[in-house]
Amino acid sequence: MTDDFADQIDEHIRVAGALRREINTLNAIAERIIGVIHDGGRVYVLGNGGSAADAQHIAAELLGRFKRDRRALPAMALTTDSSTLTAIANDMGGEEMFRRQVQGLVTPRDVVWALSVSGRSPNVIAALNSAREIGATVVGFTSRKGGAMAELCDLCLRVDSDAGDRVQECHELAYHMICDRIERAFA
Repeated sequence: MTDDFADQIDEHIRVAGALRREINTLNAIAERIIGVIHDGGRVYVLGNGGSAADAQHIAAELLGRFKRDRRALPAMALTTDSSTLTAIANDMGGEEMFRRQVQGLVTPRDVVWALSVSGRSPNVIAALNSAREIGATVVGFTSRKGGAMAELCDLCLRVDSDAGDRVQECHELAYHMICDRIERAFA
């Protein structure tokens, strides 16, 4: 059993270390979001399951505070309004849960930031297609393969793994680094 834990730690270290190859992507994402906020845009974050929780985490870091006192930054997780989510899913189908919110809220000056380990979630793909039609910046966090989502993103972080737990661990590390950079720009 101890070897199993050691193997998992070693794999985490390998995957997290591979983020070094994505520093340019991380910088580009942070700078794009900083520019959008400076220009009066908003950040809308979405995902399913654990990625939904990460979407809420990102929005909270930006709207509230991460490490520094600064003004509230305009960010919203599209995963939190249970009445909206369930009404859309019931009336239009689960694939429409995020798309409908994107259609009603997002403007061309905004960022839609999607998290999907597989990159294949139909409701995430539908939302990103709508964001692209609107002309918003599309940011994605996914796994090595990236699925269909990677092709829809203006900027996409692909974590060097296909194991959901390792990917989500690195998503958290990456979005904390991005939130830190964004916060420093506004502190």
